[in-house]
Amino acid sequence: MRLRSLTLVAASGAALLAAGVLPAHASGPTPDDPSGTTPGAPPASVQEGTVSAADLLARVTSCSQISNGKYRTDEESSATVPVCGKNGAVFWKADMDIDCDGQRTTDCNEDRDPWYQDDTAFHQSDGRPLKAESLPYVVVPSSSGIWNYSGAGIKGGGVVAVIYNGKVEYAVVGDTGPTAIIGEASYATAQALGIDPDPATGGVDSGVTYILFKDSKVSPIESHSAAVSLGDQLARQFLQNN
Repeated sequence: MRLRSLTLVAASGAALLAAGVLPAHASGPTPDDPSGTTPGAPPASVQEGTVSAADLLARVTSCSQISNGKYRTDEESSATVPVCGKNGAVFWKADMDIDCDGQRTTDCNEDRDPWYQDDTAFHQSDGRPLKAESLPYVVVPSSSGIWNYSGAGIKGGGVVAVIYNGKVEYAVVGDTGPTAIIGEASYATAQALGIDPDPATGGVDSGVTYILFKDSKVSPIESHSAAVSLGDQLARQFLQNN
């Protein structure tokens, strides 16, 4: 979780380019990766579960706002993103910043992430912080006058369907972030959706939909297969009820 500054991100990116250096995840275009963003990284996951992105998106075309106000997507942007209510779920449409907090790993540590913190709001079954590099999880805004996630039936370990570019990735609610900023998920979530997961320079500016299923909880929270199984079940119920 972080107060991401667009100025800092732009400056760090410019410095890398000026030095002729690309981030470790971006060594330039290749035949397999024309964008040059993540050569050598595992390919984005195939569709998870049985419910398509199109079917889920068709249920969230309009917003019944349940938040008292709107959120910014970055520290320097205006507040434009509401939290919306549906039967059995809440959702928002935003960007994706990369959260690399939790256990130190090869790609998530102080050297790779300027905003790195060695803890997450919610912990594994063994008491340790979550592992952003391998576990798909979503960051929710800390409770405030804008919106209280727990009062809306959202809890740590709850299931989230994250949709981007025609793909669905099931994640858990794994961390909390700033009270006024929305749109953040773990390194693993971004990587699975084909988004550059670099914590300093990656992410995407728009086009990500987050559907959080009320009163759900994956056990253990670190089991991605359990998240997919429960998520698919809840997504099918979501289609029936909306």
